[in-house]
Amino acid sequence: MQLAPAQLATHLQRGLRPLYTLHGDEPLLVQEAADAIRAAARSQGYTERTVHTVAGAHFDWSAVLAAGGSLSLFADKQIVEIRVPSGKPGKDGSAALQQVADGAAGNDSTLTLVLLPRLDFQTKKSAWFAALENAGVAIEVQPVERNALPQWIAQRLARNDQRVLAGEEGQRTLQFFADRVEGNLLAAHQEIQKLALLYPAGELRFEQVESAVLNVARYDVFKLSEAVLGGQVARVQRMLDGLQAEGEAEVLVHYTLAEDIRALKRVKDAMAAGRPLPMALREQRVWGVKEKLFERVLPRLSTTALENLLHGAHVVDGIVKGLKAPGWPTEGWQALHRLAMGLCLECAAQPAQR
Repeated sequence: MQLAPAQLATHLQRGLRPLYTLHGDEPLLVQEAADAIRAAARSQGYTERTVHTVAGAHFDWSAVLAAGGSLSLFADKQIVEIRVPSGKPGKDGSAALQQVADGAAGNDSTLTLVLLPRLDFQTKKSAWFAALENAGVAIEVQPVERNALPQWIAQRLARNDQRVLAGEEGQRTLQFFADRVEGNLLAAHQEIQKLALLYPAGELRFEQVESAVLNVARYDVFKLSEAVLGGQVARVQRMLDGLQAEGEAEVLVHYTLAEDIRALKRVKDAMAAGRPLPMALREQRVWGVKEKLFERVLPRLSTTALENLLHGAHVVDGIVKGLKAPGWPTEGWQALHRLAMGLCLECAAQPAQR
């Protein structure tokens, strides 16, 4: 069965299942969910814990299978953790995980916890994951979206009996906090804990938060893609500067932008040929958050604008590889700024005239 992270606390109060699968790429939220399951298990007598981390294609799965069927002399209940950092258990691992799932039914002496990274669409359809999902509880830990981050911070502050001021100043404080920790929830959690140590319960002024919260944002090209397609000009500028400062490869940033432009053009062409939008998106393998962004921005983008952007992506491809182009900056990051802003402004514009 599938369970949302917000439902986990209520679920654990009702009783434990013998098998839990956590998957997602937000370390803090995965850690908190796993800690909640472990705490509930310890309260019900699961006093022993073994951890197996799958490293490489030659991992010995027999040790994992043996752990589920053996108990020590000192405990009658145990937790067996299986960590697959790559999300790809391989052929032997696939068979072993299906065997783990089969053995979970009715097993009240072993609680198995499987920890996985974010899984793609195909992996979620695999036989081994389906077996884990059907035999136990599967929890997909989604990252906190940027527009939800201020509210998430406010909720975390409330756990420490702290809050920002009401009204516009409070919102400005939360936005400042969100800007400083974007993409790094673990750092956000640490900063919130630091505020609890520095200041008493009650209201926090902007100056107090500003003086305490460090700039610990982490930027990645996938979040940059979401910001560009969302038409968030200021955020795109900040993320490009951050990626450059962190030493991200220009070629990788260009690839991400160019792939979005090519996908938008292909979907637009498919729609012009009579394909329904949902079908065109599936054919181009556009899923999740990006699917919603494409649905919003495609009516805003004319065919001419996409052709110009596609030409710009071709030009910037040469610039980041050392070539020069008339009318374009010679420096790679400046050219990437121009390309990203061109797409961002198009996505933020009013819908194109039909």
